[in-house]
Formats: sequence, C-alpha cells, structure tokens
Amino acid sequence: MDSGESIGTTIADSRPSWPSRPPRNAGHRNVLIVLLDDVGYADFGCYGSAIDTPTIDRLATDGLRYTGFHTTAMCSTTRASLLTGRNHHAVGMGCLANFDSGYPGYRGKISAEAPTIAELLRPHGYRNYMIGKWHVTSTTETGPTGPFDGWPLGRGFDRFYGFLDAETDQYSPELVRDNTHVSAAGDHSTGYHLSADLADEAIRNLTDHHAVSPDTPWFMLFAPGACHAPHQAPRHLIDRYTATFERGWDVEREQRLARQIELGVVPTGTELPPRNPGVRAWADHSADEHRLFARLAGAYAAMLHHVDEHIGRVIATLAHTGQLDDTIVVVLSDNGASQEGGPLGFVNAMAPFNMVKETLDHKLARLDDIGGPDTHSNFPHGFAMAANTPLRMYKQNTHSGGIRDPLVVRMPEGRAHGDHGLRHQFCHVSDLTPTLLDLLGIDLTAGVGTTGVSFAATVDEPQAATGKSIQYFEMFGHRGLWLDGWKAVAWHPPGTPFDDDRWELFDLSTDFNECCDLAAAEPDRLSSMIERWWIEARANQVLPLDDRFAERFAENAARFHGDRRRFVFTAGMGHLPSDVAPDLRSRSYTITARIEPFATGTEGVLIAHGDATCGYSLFVRDGHLVHDLNIGGTHQVVVSSSPITTGVTELAFRMQRSEGDGPFPHGVGTLLVDGVEVGRMETDHIFWLMISWSGLDIGLDRGTTVADYDGTRRHVGPFAFTGALVDVTVELDDDQDVDHAAAGDSELARD
Repeated sequence: MDSGESIGTTIADSRPSWPSRPPRNAGHRNVLIVLLDDVGYADFGCYGSAIDTPTIDRLATDGLRYTGFHTTAMCSTTRASLLTGRNHHAVGMGCLANFDSGYPGYRGKISAEAPTIAELLRPHGYRNYMIGKWHVTSTTETGPTGPFDGWPLGRGFDRFYGFLDAETDQYSPELVRDNTHVSAAGDHSTGYHLSADLADEAIRNLTDHHAVSPDTPWFMLFAPGACHAPHQAPRHLIDRYTATFERGWDVEREQRLARQIELGVVPTGTELPPRNPGVRAWADHSADEHRLFARLAGAYAAMLHHVDEHIGRVIATLAHTGQLDDTIVVVLSDNGASQEGGPLGFVNAMAPFNMVKETLDHKLARLDDIGGPDTHSNFPHGFAMAANTPLRMYKQNTHSGGIRDPLVVRMPEGRAHGDHGLRHQFCHVSDLTPTLLDLLGIDLTAGVGTTGVSFAATVDEPQAATGKSIQYFEMFGHRGLWLDGWKAVAWHPPGTPFDDDRWELFDLSTDFNECCDLAAAEPDRLSSMIERWWIEARANQVLPLDDRFAERFAENAARFHGDRRRFVFTAGMGHLPSDVAPDLRSRSYTITARIEPFATGTEGVLIAHGDATCGYSLFVRDGHLVHDLNIGGTHQVVVSSSPITTGVTELAFRMQRSEGDGPFPHGVGTLLVDGVEVGRMETDHIFWLMISWSGLDIGLDRGTTVADYDGTRRHVGPFAFTGALVDVTVELDDDQDVDHAAAGDSELARD
C-alpha cells in the first residue's frame, strides 16, 4: 500500500492549532470516543474527501488511521458491539432497537449479562459520560416511565445528555438529561443546533470534572446526530458545498480515489467499481436534477463540516485544560453512508412516507429550504456511493460500503508513529473495547467478558499481528464472513429464499474494494467459508435468519400497544416520544380536550404531536378552534365556523377513516365544541405510515412547531395554552389498516 508521504502537507496545512499544556496527570489515561453517524469511508479529509474536517485531520496527523476497520452496517448494532466488545447478535441487538422479535439475538436491547465499557471502567475509578445518540434500548422503553435499566445511567454512565432513538431533528431535538425528557435550550430562530448543544454539554462535563476531580480518570462517548438524516446545517456552509458538488458524483468518486491513493488509505492501483445498481451516470440526469442533487449533497457535507467544528471545540477544551495528552481520542463512523435517500433524494422525507409525492418541481421550489428547520432532507444514492468511495454498496449491506469505515486513534501526547500513522490490519468494532482496556492496562482475562480481539499492539508496531482471524456479518439477511484475509459475502433480496442467495468471494489482500469475484475460481474455499458462516451464526445467536422488516415492526407495535385504545393525558404531563404515543396511523380516532370554562382571549395549543415536517395540532387561535393535519409539510387546516363561546368546557377533533377511491384511505375530520360540530374537512391524505419522529406534548408545541401559529412561517413555539387545561383524551377506533410493507420501508429509512 502507498505510504501516503504527502500527509504532512495535504492534511496538516489546514489543521487547527491546539495550545500546548503539560499533561494534568500522566499516571492515568482518559478516553474520548467520537462516534459519528452514517459517515462514509471517504468522507473525512484524511480519507480523501473534499469536505473540510480539520479537527479530525489533525487528530489523524498526530495519531493513526486504520484502513481495515469494520462495523456492523447499522447504528444500533455497531453501538451495541462497541459498548460491549462483543458481536451484536450475541448481546441481543441483532438488528435495531426499534423492535423485539423475541429471539435471543433480536431483543432490541443490550443484554444485562453483557457489561458495557462504562460498567467495566467504573470499578477502576472512572467517571463515565454519555453525550448524544444512544439507540441501544427498546424504543418502546424510552417514555417517562422507562424502564430505565437500558438507558445510559442504567448501563454504567454517570451522566447522560442526548437522544434515545435513531435520529432527531437538529433544530428541534428529542432530548433527555439523565432519565428525564427535557426541551432544547433554543430553536432555529435563536441559532440553536444540536451539534453545538452537544458540544457545549461535553465541554461542561469535562470542565466540571477537571474542576472537582482532576485526578480521577474519565470516559466519554460523544455521539452527535451528524450525519444521519435529516441533514441540517448552517446556510452558508450548504451554499459552499453545493458549489463543490455541482461536478457530480462520477467526478467526485474519481477525485476521492486519486486523493485516497495519494494519502495511502487505498492501495496504489485500486480502481473504481461500476456504479452501484440503480445509480445512473451524472450526465444522464437533467440540469434541474443536478441543481437539486448538488444542494442535497451540500447539506450533508455542511453537516459534517459543522460537527467537525464543534468536535474541535471539545478537543481545544481538553488541550487548554491540560487533559488532551492524558487522553486516548478515537473517531469513527457507525456504518457506511446511507442509501435511504433513494435514487432522487428527499427535501422532506415525511411527505412520501405518507404517500404525498415529492415532485421534482416541488423539490426545486424548496431548494433554498434544504437543511432548514422544516425539512427532512437526505441525499440521493449517487452521492452516498461517492461518500463510500471506492467501496461497493451502502449502509444496511454487508459489502464493504456498508461495513468498512474510517477509524482515527490519537494516543496521549500525540506521539509519532511509523508508516505515517497508517494501519492496514483487519479490525472490527467489537475489538475496540478490548483494545482500549488493553491500552489502559486493564486485565482482559479477569472476568471482563469481551469476545473481541485487542489490536493494541498495532499502535506502536505498524505490522503487528492482532490475532484476529475471523469475523461474521449479518444484516437484514445480507451476510458476510472475513477469514484470514478472504471475504465471502451475499446480498440478499428481501422475501426470497436464503438458499437462493448468490455468494461472492474476494481476496482482500489483493482486492481492497471487492471487485474481483473468485467464487467460480475457488469453489471449495467458498463452500468452506459459507459453512463456517453458519457455525459462527449458531454461536452468536444470529439464527433464525429473518429478513422480514415491516412485519417485525408491526408485531412490535401491536405487542406494545396491545388492546389499549384510550389514552388520558393530564395537565402537567411532560413530553412523550413517538414510540409510546397514540398510534393514529390509518385509523379513526377522537381527540377531546377538557378545559375549565372558556374565557374570551384564551388561546394556545391543546395537544401537538410532531414538528414542522409532519404531525398534528389541535389549538385555539383568534377565538376559534383549529386543527392542523400536517402531512409531510402540507397543512390541511380546519377552523371552527364561529368563535368559541364563553363557558365552553370541551373541545374536540374527530377523524373518521374510510376506504378511498384510490389505494390510500380517505378521511373526514370534524371539529366539535361541547359535542356540537363546528367545522368539517375531507382529505385523501391522512397519516398512513408515520406521524413523526418528534414526540407529543399537551398544552404547548415545543421546538419547531407542527403549525404556523403566528403566520410568519417560522414555526416558532411553544404557543402555550393560556386557559386552564384539565386533560386531553385520545380514543382510537379498532379500524386501523396500515400497509405494513410500506411502513417497514419508512422505518428502515428512519434508521
């Protein structure tokens, strides 16, 4: 592999300058893991990208870059494997935290028998801090009553500030502090962004620790939402990177590969594979599509640039307080770049999830909105492919584009390393915790229970063997096995027999990006590796194989809600995440708010679920009862025909579902004041697959609001109810009819 001799000039030129301070206490080591989301192999500057990531690049210049690091293809699974040092199925996280299928490998929650790195460090005197995305406990257990045993504070962390689900809006996040849901400190109108907020909290934890317990070691997992959709970032950065990506994904791939070879993170002679299935040549798209795609890619790149700035603030704090050179810093991504934007990308993915089509004209009309507070944007397949250069496929797949990721490690004092800091050994996310424990001098044989293999020897010895000889992969029926430098891999078409899958075989020692299939030339080797995959699967709770996605989500929702059809929310209640809120999708329901006798001038929100991209709100404005059914940004508003009279005590909205003329259900919405109809609407767009990834509140609409209450289109809340709210009751009819296959597709895009 090329030595990457140009790294000193090509990366270091733009790197930040951190103050030099003596180590605070060279007798111990702290650990900071920065875990990014859905960032591809080629997205860091030090791995070939045109995106500016000077903080990460400086850490790489001072430390190590691993080119053979592998993850598990999805976020919950990589997080579970990282935290425990074990294979993800073996600890109950075979797929996502969003469902529990009952089998030991697929419980959607890390097993209590598998200690996390925080639990392993605590007996050695460590304070443990978790900032950002968790997503390793069942999402149906994320409500205000828990149970909390799977939340960060139940798994060894002393403090937590972040979110529990797969994603959240960057301007209107679903935040939790320790074990309590809380509101963000601002919104888009005040300059709030989650990446900055999480960095503030990390800095607060680190400086508090330094002030009170400077001689006590700490561990921090800092896991921003970037760069998972929605891609949201400052406008000036989106403008900048839109211009960058106007050259298109074909040129982008070529330029990244050339840069990767120069840097040494890809071997000399590596060639680009054909475009992934379904990705057309950039030149085959129209000029209007070029404008849209470049803008969507610009939002993604801006989000990565922006989070790198805030990672830089955290690192600068460590340097300023003399902690940086006591600290092992690790930066990685949880899987490859995501294919969930589809072939054409989304401006607001919530619209198509509810069968409201996003036409090209509609997307172009909203071009300048991309990355803002009322969008849920995601870039198209072509640019996700470029982000994974030079690898094949994407997140969710067990080809290298889904599981081969960047890994940067900076050791205390940023000491120099041989081979320009490049390490080419195969290693896996399950090996990271054993490696860190090894570097910290913690005995791996004393009941630690990890099954990963430490690669600590590679820190000082570029050619050191790790002892790792085998690693299986599985996600949604896609399978793979790495064995002594060879890889067998199968892409599984959903719903087809597993026996019909076509396996490919690659010699990774000569074929970095899985381009030369040797299955026909080496049938015996392939057959042996397939059999070995089954052995590993049985040993790690992978079986039974289950490629059902939608059905598992449907089963989980039905099991959680059971026969419950009535929800009573009393005034004073806090926030409810979506997964424990009433499921209004594709059904009839009634929402009834009881209030103390209505008085002239009373206004505000009675109940709201969602945000500006999708949701519903029942509220009083200008003396009238109003309901806004916001389906993917299309506001279907019904207003009472007359003002609410003094003394009224009951305000309600009724949705009656019926079969429509087309494939989607029809709805008739009715406003009721003290039981009397005062407004009516009809629609062919009701909640069909999703309500929102933002949760439910009564008496206010927090964050980026569902409705445009003040007519400014800024979606600023909370527009709190000024009267006396007693309670809100939601009653569900037993007529739900959800297209579970389509619902599963929407949930897959969620994660």
